[in-house]
Amino acid sequence: MRPRRYPSDTTAAEWALLERLLPVQACRTPAGGRPEKHHRRDVVDAIRYLVANGCTWRAIPSDFPPWATIYGHFARWARQGVVSQIRDQLRRAIRLRKGRCPGAVTLIVDSQSVKGSETVSKATLGFDPAKRINGRKRHLVVDPDGLQVMVMVTPADMADRDCARELLFRLRLTHPEITLVWADSAYAGSLIEWARTFLDLTVKVVSRPRGAQGFVVLAKRWVVERSLSWVLRARRNIRDHERLPQHSEIMITWSAIIQMTRRLTRSSHARTSWGRVS
Repeated sequence: MRPRRYPSDTTAAEWALLERLLPVQACRTPAGGRPEKHHRRDVVDAIRYLVANGCTWRAIPSDFPPWATIYGHFARWARQGVVSQIRDQLRRAIRLRKGRCPGAVTLIVDSQSVKGSETVSKATLGFDPAKRINGRKRHLVVDPDGLQVMVMVTPADMADRDCARELLFRLRLTHPEITLVWADSAYAGSLIEWARTFLDLTVKVVSRPRGAQGFVVLAKRWVVERSLSWVLRARRNIRDHERLPQHSEIMITWSAIIQMTRRLTRSSHARTSWGRVS
């Protein structure tokens, strides 16, 4: 393995968390396969470096494995749902450490429009007239602590309430324990009745106070606003560079994983049971 030298590299404690959440190597399964040439910690560190620093795939430093190898792992783990499962395991561990149930029943949702670079597929771009941004829109769902539960990326010209139907439908399928979702006025209207009727889900809107000017901290909603700012701490997420929207979602998920692993390893008293991703 290469020596740890970048701020984005995993610490020993962080790698101890992540290693057991990665899928078993093919060579160790009954079906068999070729042993992996590069250590997985180096691959994970390379992905974290790219997400945190915003470089291109080909500009990853030479002390990491070849960029094509790193991208191959990134794309394969994204396709298999490994990255989302790691995020969910880490979120559950944080909640259990705080004495809460592993799955939140109340969530908060909001969106964020960002510019798209020339590498983004034109078919997945759109112009958001409210923000005057030509790019994509990120729909982020978090729990009351601001921990990411789900992210969906769409063209920026799609209205929040239209995208929310697909988003809430995915939430209901993957998180049946959810009962309440807080949102802003962009999600008001027919969506509320639709969610109640077809998903048995309550959507409550938090509106700005009448006569308020400038920035106002809104109850419940400030949590997701903070989470959206956390997304932009990872420089790769300041602008959308991914050709596929699914890869944009994974970049945002990796930024959440970095944050959650650091949060978990701050205390040496984190106690939880871990399962390997199958």
